[in-house]
Amino acid sequence: MKPGIHPDYKEVSITCACGATIPTRSTRKSINVEICSNCHPFFTGKQKLVDTAGRVERFRRKYAKYQKKD
Repeated sequence: MKPGIHPDYKEVSITCACGATIPTRSTRKSINVEICSNCHPFFTGKQKLVDTAGRVERFRRKYAKYQKKD
């Protein structure tokens, strides 16, 4: 590597809106995010399927005839 042409790579922390901080290394001074794995609904198990205008039910009715019957 040529000296003097690469950016400074240093220890920084990623700060989430929920207050969680994650140490990492980066060329940026600080990193702020809105959502992280500590507060994301998919990772916390709080994710709910939002049925907008009955789309899920319509999908199930449409493909019910193709399901295997045991």
